Amino acid sequence: MKKVIVVGSGILGASTAYQLAKRGAEVILVDRGDIGQATDAAAGIICPWLSQRRNQDWYQLAKAGARFYPELIEELQSEGETETGYARVGALSIHSDIEKIGKMEERAHLRRADAPEVGDITRLNEEETHARFPLLDQQYHSVYISGAARIDGRALRDALIRSAQRNGAVLVHGDAALLFDSGRVTGVSVDTERFLADEVIVCAGAWANSIMKPLGIHFKVHYQKAQIMHLQVSEQEETGSWPVVMPPTDQYLLAFGEHKIVIGATHENEIEGYDTRITPGGMQEILNKGLELAPGLSNSTFQEVRVGFRPFTPGFLPVMGSVPGWKGLITANGLGASGLTMGPFIGSQLAKLALNQELDIDIQPYDLAKAMDES
Repeated sequence: MKKVIVVGSGILGASTAYQLAKRGAEVILVDRGDIGQATDAAAGIICPWLSQRRNQDWYQLAKAGARFYPELIEELQSEGETETGYARVGALSIHSDIEKIGKMEERAHLRRADAPEVGDITRLNEEETHARFPLLDQQYHSVYISGAARIDGRALRDALIRSAQRNGAVLVHGDAALLFDSGRVTGVSVDTERFLADEVIVCAGAWANSIMKPLGIHFKVHYQKAQIMHLQVSEQEETGSWPVVMPPTDQYLLAFGEHKIVIGATHENEIEGYDTRITPGGMQEILNKGLELAPGLSNSTFQEVRVGFRPFTPGFLPVMGSVPGWKGLITANGLGASGLTMGPFIGSQLAKLALNQELDIDIQPYDLAKAMDES
């Protein structure tokens, strides 16, 4: 039985540990519980097909991630994990410009040719759009994508970890440092305890560079702070089946059960260190943009703001694979704002890589060398 250590229990690490344990590996999952973990703050929209990003390598990865979800959720449900926050509720891509609505609809039809999971594509007028998400301003037309889904990152991560543990994985809380000798990573130390393994997989997101540094590697990971607000609306609003809302800006609206609405998020690049503060400026930005989209939220109840750090690698393209120059070390990073879309799928590929199984994609476009220098 192969022994594998996974460092970091965000969506990527939890997914990797789960896939390894399901395949019979002996798994140790290590996490020190840093505040600001991207997964812990995130609520995600699974709808990559309308993206205007021109990078096809990014799109292929996001598309594979979206396609991966239904089977994963079915697996988790068969193990009793029904609380993941996942629901295929569809998405409203909204705009007040009819011409741009037409272009979105055209793009959706083109993308559906090799992604049937897009589902039905329907153009909606102002009244029809408002009826689907009654808190919206009534000026918006939309394209409705039935195959889109939403997910609660925290809930899915916890479900994956529980399922990994049921399949034999061990969760260790603490600060992991790599153990290495003569070009091979042999395991990790956690506080005063040492754990040896055949492979170590680093899924540490915004904190990965500090883990790699003792190997003489500069891992070019930068991060962006996000503040995300949770609100509760009137009990008269049955929000559990409402579609996610994708505005033309970088904001979003997600509805969950129990009358919860999530609005976000800030995109803060000029921050010093791991600044997890909830700031008045961040809250104001979320509310200004959110209430402009959905004035019906103005009388909702504030619940909380969550803060997370989105990790990015050069070119805003994820990287993954075996670390050049080192045996026994695998990593992935740079999922950015698409972490919940891509994370479970990439985790499955990391597990296969560690177990010398055939991958489902060519990972050459996501070459780790693009994000690593010798320090």
